[in-house]
Amino acid sequence: MNKLTTRTLAPQTLSAQQTAALYALYGRYYGGTTPELFRRDLGEKDHILLLEDTDGQIRGFTPLKTIPFTDNGRAARAVFSGDTVIDHRYWGEQTLPLAWCALAGRLKAQMPDAPLYWLLIVKGDRTYRYLNVFSKTYYPNRRHPTPPDVQELIDRLAADRFGAHYHAESGLVRYPQSQGHLKSEWLNEKTAAHPEAAYFRRRNPRHAEGEELVCLTLLETDNLRSFALRGFLDGLAQGAL
Repeated sequence: MNKLTTRTLAPQTLSAQQTAALYALYGRYYGGTTPELFRRDLGEKDHILLLEDTDGQIRGFTPLKTIPFTDNGRAARAVFSGDTVIDHRYWGEQTLPLAWCALAGRLKAQMPDAPLYWLLIVKGDRTYRYLNVFSKTYYPNRRHPTPPDVQELIDRLAADRFGAHYHAESGLVRYPQSQGHLKSEWLNEKTAAHPEAAYFRRRNPRHAEGEELVCLTLLETDNLRSFALRGFLDGLAQGAL
């Protein structure tokens, strides 16, 4: 299998051909969307990480947006992730996750003294499990209740982002109709008994219909596990994006 590489682009610089290739890859795994909805969502992001093989074929991608806000009078930012898609033939390959951590490090280098959070809306247990792989403390989680100040921040960021579609009592984002959901053939019931997956499914029982659980973790060196920390430190060393 070809070696994979990544590069970071502004979504607005993507060609029509590249955007069509991204949508074709997305549509292989997700239903409940349209090309117009996909382009609109992509266009409002700040960056997109492309995963490519040696032939230049796109094998995965993840878009993100940086959201500035004030937390107790202090400047802070949140990295908001869009849907991450990887060709299933490359599942388990860590090139894209490592590049994402490096990109987060470069964003941290822009404002080293400002807290940087990862705001993630999760519609599948595979994605939710990344939180435990990346970070030591994240919310919501199965081990500890979410502290009130963290819950207030989650609610504030989610309400600002999703308005009435965010339901604070459940922590879920719900739309009248799905804005994108994993197709049934890609739902992995074999992982349902995994403790992280089981917790996610309890919190988001209608994930297969496109409902999304709002999650938050702090992107700081003392909160990142070894794999994520390696990429994050590489990004810090590269310097501000």
